[in-house]
Amino acid sequence: MPTEAIQHIVSNDNLSNSEPNKTRVGDLRTEEMILNIGPQHPSTHGVLRLEVISDGEVVKEVIPHIGYLHRCFEKHAEALPYNQIIPYVDRMDYVAAMNSEHVYVMGVEKMLGIEGTLPKRIEYIRVLVAELNRLASHFVAIGTYAMDIGAFTPFLWLMRDREHILRMLEWVSGARMLYNYIWVGGLFYDLPLGFEERCSEFVQYLSPKLKELERLVVENKIFINRTANVGELPLALAINHGCSGPVLRGSGLRYDLRKVDAYSVYPEIEFNIPIGEGKMGKTGDCWDRNYVRVSECWESLHIIAQCLDKLKKEHKRDRTFNPQALVPKKIRPQAMDFYVRGESPKGELGFFFRTDPEAKSDIPFRLKARSCSFVNLSVLPEIARGGLIADLVAIIGSIDVVMGEVDR
Repeated sequence: MPTEAIQHIVSNDNLSNSEPNKTRVGDLRTEEMILNIGPQHPSTHGVLRLEVISDGEVVKEVIPHIGYLHRCFEKHAEALPYNQIIPYVDRMDYVAAMNSEHVYVMGVEKMLGIEGTLPKRIEYIRVLVAELNRLASHFVAIGTYAMDIGAFTPFLWLMRDREHILRMLEWVSGARMLYNYIWVGGLFYDLPLGFEERCSEFVQYLSPKLKELERLVVENKIFINRTANVGELPLALAINHGCSGPVLRGSGLRYDLRKVDAYSVYPEIEFNIPIGEGKMGKTGDCWDRNYVRVSECWESLHIIAQCLDKLKKEHKRDRTFNPQALVPKKIRPQAMDFYVRGESPKGELGFFFRTDPEAKSDIPFRLKARSCSFVNLSVLPEIARGGLIADLVAIIGSIDVVMGEVDR
């Protein structure tokens, strides 16, 4: 609106109250606009399109549109044997493939009745590689989040340290990101010679790097101003939307399936569950969600160190050890419905299995994935409403979605 018109309206406020149809500055509204953010926008973290209804710089409504990636995981799974589905599981959350494999394999083992019967060395190796991958996933989340709001250095530092992890996982599995390493009933192969020593060196290397990361990002004044009191997610709203992982824990609930369900060898390992406490703003804001991820990096490092210690002292390498000894040649479960869940870096990842009720088959009749990225994304319209468009980018990054898992 022209400056002269505004001055005219302000001067009208000094007129007598008897003047009819008087307009006040507070009553002014601009015309609402519809903006499309994505699916090419780099800050949407993949092919996510956001239809934003805005009043100037204020977000009135956000409508997420998914369906641009077409991963088709669940349809593929209806045409493949259980053991051949593992490579497709890798391609959902492709920055945390080991964690997804671990949960899926536990589900099939539960159907076969061999859950909890595997050698402890296999279980500790599974947890070891899963926690390494959790670190790598959090490094991507924290690094890209810092870059979203204008900081480039943390991204470069974290990608450098993530590269160490990817090289170790490639050494184990032969693949850089999509591993197919955790098999039903065992592993693709035992740890290579020298891997445990190299991993111990990495633990010592990373500890001072995480301290640098805290000073560079978590304690940075500019980062705090951009994320504190932004995108507040109250705990009740997070629970009602089914949020999980750092998104839920950032709102103050100490809920982690590694503790709640106590699967694999996690009950034998000591670690804490970080939560958001509103240290820099309100509990459940963007800063809290990022703080939880940084704190979980410390906990994953502690878990890795304990796994290495167990493998070194109690479950040493044996020439006769065969990690494929319990791998079934054919998977023929009974006709029944099964559901298993686990804690991926982004939250609760679950798989629902329905076997063929007509004939015993090694192909699932139905396989449904409960992806944490999809569920966490559903809360975006609630926490973005009333904020600024500039803050919308910060809110998206704080949720940490991977579209391969959303559009599965």
